[in-house]
Amino acid sequence: MTSILVIAGTDSSGGAGMTRDIATARALRLAVKPAVTAVTVQTDAAVAAIHAMPPDLVTAQIDAAFADRPPRAVKIGMLGTPEIARAVAGSLAGRGVPIVMDPVLRASSGGGLLSGNEGRSRSGSIWDMLTLADIVTPNLAEAAELSGLPVAASFPGIAAQADALLALGCRAVLIKGGHSTGDMAQDHLFPGGEVFAAPRLLVAKRGTGCTLSTAIACYLAQGNDLSDACRNAKAHVQAWMADADGQV
Repeated sequence: MTSILVIAGTDSSGGAGMTRDIATARALRLAVKPAVTAVTVQTDAAVAAIHAMPPDLVTAQIDAAFADRPPRAVKIGMLGTPEIARAVAGSLAGRGVPIVMDPVLRASSGGGLLSGNEGRSRSGSIWDMLTLADIVTPNLAEAAELSGLPVAASFPGIAAQADALLALGCRAVLIKGGHSTGDMAQDHLFPGGEVFAAPRLLVAKRGTGCTLSTAIACYLAQGNDLSDACRNAKAHVQAWMADADGQV
């Protein structure tokens, strides 16, 4: 069975993190090889505690995942610490599979999920990973924080953020518009500026970023090109959000 490697933290609420990644891959008929970076204590309202894994334990999990029946793509979510970010970047270099990174800086509840300002700095450890990934999928707030520009309210601002990230070494950037306003939720893929739009649903679900990035990794693992992978992943997220039982 085709698999992807998911490098992420656990979420005790079950709403996001590794649990959501596995559910997404299963819905798309792929298996997951998990590499846990951190164990978090979360509810839908707050992050109560975070226990980061030792970096060498994280890299050992990655090495084991590639030892037998290597994964066809990698999805990276919560890294937890700058040390883990550096270790993951070193372990993945030269693996030869597509890498999707969801630059998780904080939970939906607002709790921080990456320790240390150095981890977010454009000269810091997270950039080792951002420049290694084939695509990075920030939301509007994350794109602003990573680019050093204000949160964008329109396409010119989004394009400026993408240009800043691309200039610093990102291969491709999908800036998500789920937290914006308007009747349509629009995600923008750069370079190129291709737009993936869907009607905005009045549904509040945690784990949308996890779902989208994992779905992109799944479609890349199945042989989609980057544009098709993003388009199909967007459709999958839309179907999951529209499903009242959340089983998609």
